[in-house]
Amino acid sequence: MSYVTDVIESTIKSTPREPEFHQTVEEVLTCLEPVMEKKPEYQEAAILERIVEPDRSIVFRVPWEDDQGNIHINRGFRVQYNCAIGPYKGGLRFHPSVNLSILKFLGFEQIFKNSLTGLPMGGAKGGSDFDPKGKSEKEIMRFCQSFTNELAYLIGADMDVPAGDIGVGTREIGYMFGQYKKIKRGYPAGALTGKGITSGGSLARTQATGYGTIYFLEEMLKDRQVDLKGKTIIISGSGNVALYACQKAQQLGANVVAMSDSCGYVYNPNGINFEAMQKVKEVDRARISEYLKYDSDATYCENCKGLWTSKCDIAIPCATQNEITEAEAATLIENGVKALVEGSNMPCSAKAVKLLLENKILFGPAKAANAGGVATSGLEMAQNSMRFSWSFEEVDQRLNSIMVNIYHNTKKAAQEYGYEGNLMVGANIAGFIKVADAMLAQGIL
Repeated sequence: MSYVTDVIESTIKSTPREPEFHQTVEEVLTCLEPVMEKKPEYQEAAILERIVEPDRSIVFRVPWEDDQGNIHINRGFRVQYNCAIGPYKGGLRFHPSVNLSILKFLGFEQIFKNSLTGLPMGGAKGGSDFDPKGKSEKEIMRFCQSFTNELAYLIGADMDVPAGDIGVGTREIGYMFGQYKKIKRGYPAGALTGKGITSGGSLARTQATGYGTIYFLEEMLKDRQVDLKGKTIIISGSGNVALYACQKAQQLGANVVAMSDSCGYVYNPNGINFEAMQKVKEVDRARISEYLKYDSDATYCENCKGLWTSKCDIAIPCATQNEITEAEAATLIENGVKALVEGSNMPCSAKAVKLLLENKILFGPAKAANAGGVATSGLEMAQNSMRFSWSFEEVDQRLNSIMVNIYHNTKKAAQEYGYEGNLMVGANIAGFIKVADAMLAQGIL
């Protein structure tokens, strides 16, 4: 049994009932076999055993009161995974599905994603099983304030810097920052990112993950002398990432024909109207079916089972983990898909990824392709430290440069270790080596 296999099996055995975490550990560590052979010092220092174990996992109670005066209790989490290259950095997710397995999966991925950006940020993740859907503004505010009462003792600009994720946007970060500021009795702007502009947030942060995904895709295609212009794209999801991936893809001349939410999807072969979709999701905060009020040429289909059956050149899953199974991947391949980039975290199952790679489909893995959000959070941290703000264009330019560098560093690592063209392996290796070298330099901790 190899060192890598032994660590995978022992990790799975010691963390029962954590399937999402097991999946990402197996995916990342399997890619590191050639690294362990070339760098035996990593095994001698037990780097893998140490990196799969979070520095700490904190679970806490979050009591809050609804508008009728009823008391509710939710569970809050913060998994501080690894700070070898910088303070812990990772989003907060508010969704009923949140549990320790999902947050450990996300936090583990975040270590390597943050490493790939080239910015000094460690990996973390957190959130709550609180569901903001259907809650009033005041209920969300009270929950965020209660959540922050406990979180405040775990975070700080040089310790741990949370941001948003599913269910946590500028509004929720604003409520949390306000409460954190009150607790700390100062203006600790660098302790949270994703803030509104008036609270020290960065321009282009809202667009960053979606834009970054498209910048990665554009560079991946350009490297093969393929133009993004004129390509047909399907995007799953209609949240922040999906919405701005749609906008940037359209700006670069692509045709986005479908988008979805958890209830169904809309399709228009002539292209999604970005402004209409933005109004539905960001102003009306409505279900995607409401999009038909603004686009009479579009069709709406209940549930999302048929989303990936439409023909497209490029697929960009931006919804949730494991939404593309082996069956969906096979359908995409049969319908002529040429590239798939992951806008959300681990949206493709392991079998789906294997099938895509076997069929020579260009594949942009999440930890590389969707790193634009955390990269721009890092740029927000830099601006907060300087007490200075860059223009939208300057932040966007820096984001583009970071995503281009991520692509080429990922490609180079894949080549160096004998996996030409396999960006998933390249991303895992490139992200891992930087963190592993820092861990070696800092001793056994």
